[in-house]
Amino acid sequence: MDLKPTMLQERIATLDILRGISLLGILLVNMYAFYLPMPYIDLGTWFTTPSDIVWQQNLDIYVQSSFYPLFSMLFGYGLAMQWQKAQSRQQNFYGIGLRRLGVLFMFGVVHAVLIWWGDILMMYAFCGVFLLLLLRLHPMWLIFIGIIINGIMHVFMLFVVGYINFNTKVDTYLNITDVEKAITAYGTGSWMDAFMQRLADLSIQANIGMWFAALFTILPYMLIGAAASKWHLVERAKELKWLWLAITIVGLALGIFLKSMPIVFSRTYLLDYVKVYIGGPILSVGYIGLIVLVCLLPVVPKILSPFAKIGRMSLTMYILQSIIGTFVFYQFGLGWYGKVSVATGVLVAIGIIVVQMIVAEIWLTKWKQGPLEALWRKITYKATTEPSEKIARNTLN
Repeated sequence: MDLKPTMLQERIATLDILRGISLLGILLVNMYAFYLPMPYIDLGTWFTTPSDIVWQQNLDIYVQSSFYPLFSMLFGYGLAMQWQKAQSRQQNFYGIGLRRLGVLFMFGVVHAVLIWWGDILMMYAFCGVFLLLLLRLHPMWLIFIGIIINGIMHVFMLFVVGYINFNTKVDTYLNITDVEKAITAYGTGSWMDAFMQRLADLSIQANIGMWFAALFTILPYMLIGAAASKWHLVERAKELKWLWLAITIVGLALGIFLKSMPIVFSRTYLLDYVKVYIGGPILSVGYIGLIVLVCLLPVVPKILSPFAKIGRMSLTMYILQSIIGTFVFYQFGLGWYGKVSVATGVLVAIGIIVVQMIVAEIWLTKWKQGPLEALWRKITYKATTEPSEKIARNTLN
């Protein structure tokens, strides 16, 4: 997820639109974790009513596991853009880049501890450090390293872990004790009850294995996004429209097929793995291609400008989604935890996005960037004392 503030005249509308639409996709996925005890259940077997099952299956195919790769590629694209600007001005970007990632990590800590346990900012900042160290490489090397890193995970999972259980059907996963604790804390408890439960959930979300896994499931897509940035694939979309058309057709068709397999056929660990870790990223590339292509039509960027505006404030909007989501579902707010259908959750997500579009429209008539983006920038450059870095502050943000 790219969260950088940039001068308005330098912004690329398609990238902002991609960020904004991605925020909707991320929210649709995160809604489950706002109103269900997500770390302790299997979504594929949790729902019992026919309408919930159909809605969950459609979200599983078209949304789940297809937007974190998209966000990762956008993050890599944006960081590489900043690095290239610094290079063109013969400035050292690494000091500034590390500070930016450090501040982003702290935003994630506050978000995870005080608002919602499902934070992704910390993981993005963590992987961003490794991306920063590799940005000097040629785009082909970035692609190659990304494929190798991701490939190592596939080899391990498919031929080591997969040898044991991938051909078996998925068992129903339900940790009833922890489910009851979460429902009690979030559904009927006080803010302090929710806080203590949030720490327990965070211990699962941010355990050491998850940090290690992020290097194989997030960093590769950041590297691919950085390579695309160095090739200026979005900026040259009109020139490369046939390439984008091929990417879109293959990405959408293959991605939807692979993600539908556990539903069309018997659900096994292998098909679930293919759906999440192969089909999901492929479909995300198809979505990127589709959005890039439609944004070539003269009227479309104007129609999609509400998404572009929330995309310009993506850090603020991401945190705001968690604030609204926890207020709507937790007991210290409206108390809807565990009481809504999947369809209602989707409608709530759409409602939140509409509210955010209105907020962004109003905010950006007075200010050039979101409040958290402004705070991020201020903290990042507060320690800057070298003249070259002062110049960077005026030119890169």
